[in-house]
Amino acid sequence: SLDFWRLLYVLLKQIHGGRWTESDAIGAQVGFVKWALWYHGYGRPQLQRLPADGSTGSQELLLAFSWLLHSLGLLELLLARNRVQTGDEVSVCMCEDELPNLQEGPGEDRCEDRVDVRYLQWLNGRLRLQWCSLHTQHQEQCKLLHKIHLFTSGSHMDQNLGHFSVTETDLIRHPENYNQLLQLLESETLQLEAFLEWKQLEPVYWQWMETVLDDMAEEGNMCEHHDADVEEGRLPEATSCFPWATKLAGQMDRLSRDLVALQEQLHQLVAQQKAAWWRKVAAREELQKERFCATAGKIQESVELKLRGLTSLRAPKANELHGPCRLVLRSKHPASRRASGGSVSREAAPAVRAAEVSRELQVREASLQRELQQLRDESRRRLEEIAEGLEGVICISP
Repeated sequence: SLDFWRLLYVLLKQIHGGRWTESDAIGAQVGFVKWALWYHGYGRPQLQRLPADGSTGSQELLLAFSWLLHSLGLLELLLARNRVQTGDEVSVCMCEDELPNLQEGPGEDRCEDRVDVRYLQWLNGRLRLQWCSLHTQHQEQCKLLHKIHLFTSGSHMDQNLGHFSVTETDLIRHPENYNQLLQLLESETLQLEAFLEWKQLEPVYWQWMETVLDDMAEEGNMCEHHDADVEEGRLPEATSCFPWATKLAGQMDRLSRDLVALQEQLHQLVAQQKAAWWRKVAAREELQKERFCATAGKIQESVELKLRGLTSLRAPKANELHGPCRLVLRSKHPASRRASGGSVSREAAPAVRAAEVSRELQVREASLQRELQQLRDESRRRLEEIAEGLEGVICISP
C-alpha cells in the first residue's frame, strides 16, 4: 500500500506540475492523492475513508490507478509532459470557451460579502500591469526567435524546416551539451518503447481488472448486508464501485431532456414571435418601403448572427486547433513559396499559417468587444435605473 500511495503521489504531482521529494511525509502524500483524485472527478468514498498513514487500501488504489489510466489518459499526459522539446513551439488554442452564462437578473444579487470597489480597481490595475509586462516579454521572445530563424535559414538538413531552433543553435555554440540532450532523447525513447509494449498488453490488464471489479462488488455487497443497520445512506449495489457514474449519467440524461424541451420551446417561441411580427408589419401600411427593407435587413442580419452562434455551440468542433505547434519560418516571396510548396505538402502534420490564426483571433476579438460593449450598455442602464430611485443623491459617472 505504501508503494502504491507513493506511485500515485509521484504521477499526480507530475501532472499538476509540482515538485516531489522522497522526504515528503506519507500523510502529506496520502492527502495530496485524495485531493487530486477528487479534483479529477474520482468520488469513490471508500478511498477517502482510507487511513492517512497509508497502511491499507492497495485494492482501492489499484482501482483508482485504473480509473486514471482509462478516464484521464495518464500515460499519454506523462509522455506529453516529459517530451524532449528540440524545436521552437508555441501553444495555440482555437477552442471556444464553453463557460456557463452567469448573468443575473436586475433584482438578483448572489454576492453576500460586500467588497470595496477601490480594492477591485487596484486588483484590476495590478492585473493589467502584469499582463502588459508578460505581453512585452512575449513580444521580445518572438523577436529573438525570428532573428535566430532568419540568421540560420537554409542551414538545416530538413528542407521542411530550413532553419535551426533555439536548442539546435545552442548545441552548435556549446557542443558539450550534446551528451545531455542525447541522454534525454534515449530516456524518451525507452519511455516510448515501454508505452508501445503496454499498448500490446493493455487488453490483458483490463480483463484482469474486470475480475477485480467483480470481487470488489461481491465484497461490497457483503459489507453492505452486514452494516446496513449501522451505516445509513449507503450507495446502491449497482453503483458500489462507481457511485459517480450513475449520478453523472442521470444528470446527463436530465440535461439532454431539458435541452430538447428548450429547443422545442425555442422553435415555438420563434414561430409565435415571427407571426406576431408579420401581423404588426401588415398593420403598419404607412411605413415607407425603403425604411422597412433596411430595418428588416438589419434584424435579419442580427438574427442570423445569433442563430450562427447557437449553431456553432451545438455543432461538434472538428477543426479546432489546440496544443503545441512548431514554429517554422516561411519566406514571403512567391518564388520561395512555390519552391517550398512541395516540401510543405510532405509534412506529417498539416501546416497552419500564423496569418490564418491571427485572422481567426481578430474575428473572435471583435465579437468579444461587441459583447463587452453590450454588457457595458446594460450595466449603464441598470445604474441609471438604480440612480433614479435614489432621492437627494447626485451620481456623477467616472
